[in-house]
Amino acid sequence: MKCDQQGRGDPAIYNGRMSVHGFRLSPSRLIPLDLPASSLDGLTGSVSDGFYSTFATLSGGTRVLGLSAHLKRLYAPASDLRLHPSVSETALRRHIANLAHENLPAESRIRVILTRDTGDIYIGIQPFAPLPDSIYKKGVNCLTAEMARHDPRIKGTDFIAKSAEQRKRVQGDVFEILMTRRGGILEGMTSNFYAVLIPQGSPCDSQNLFCGVLITAQKGILPGVTRRAVLRLARGEGMSIEYRPPRMDEEFDEAFLTSSSRGVVPIVKIDGRRVGQGKPGAWTKTLSLAYQAYVGERSEKIIP
Repeated sequence: MKCDQQGRGDPAIYNGRMSVHGFRLSPSRLIPLDLPASSLDGLTGSVSDGFYSTFATLSGGTRVLGLSAHLKRLYAPASDLRLHPSVSETALRRHIANLAHENLPAESRIRVILTRDTGDIYIGIQPFAPLPDSIYKKGVNCLTAEMARHDPRIKGTDFIAKSAEQRKRVQGDVFEILMTRRGGILEGMTSNFYAVLIPQGSPCDSQNLFCGVLITAQKGILPGVTRRAVLRLARGEGMSIEYRPPRMDEEFDEAFLTSSSRGVVPIVKIDGRRVGQGKPGAWTKTLSLAYQAYVGERSEKIIP
């Protein structure tokens, strides 16, 4: 199963097809790839199996939220496997900065890949078009698929190939596919997933928000950079956190997705069932605003 949306899952296709450029990195230069690809997934499928991470730039191509954590997704498993990456993290940051500068005034959506066989590093880049405001105001509709990552600790390119058939369904009014196991929702195929339950009781604060419980899986998922920030923000806003897969048969008051390039995306329907009131809820809006402020304060310079 899949998910309907009021916009597409890949933020880079709202203004039509945006060019994707790929490069192999050597210690001294970028080597352009002569590979036909209309998406970052297509580019990824054209190179050897490995590890990857995807993110968008901020502040005129100079900053990224959690860039060190994104790059750790490459260099940490490479170290475990005693691979020698083709360039150092310092050199990779320099290449990222130079490529992002070439895309200005647009920000960039970037994918970095490190191959398992040779340790070669590749960069895929395209101009970044943020999601339309209507996505955040109206929310998206999702469907589910019984599937999970083989090794959720590692963001491997093999998952892109294995989930290719499901990914084809992310088109038209389809936003994201939520992966499930034994009736629990683990995560989205390109995002993390959260449900909100609001116990009946008195308002917690002057904004008339009821006490909220944020429910999200902790095991069997790929912990996202944005997820870490949102959980911290939720605690700061007074929410309690329950680490377990939200069950598909529960009546959620709210639900949302998070990812590095999309932020906090409200969900208003799952498998044809309305979530809450069928519109973005108060907690989702609160966390979205808090996350936007967090990004402005905590984003990391590409070149320190």
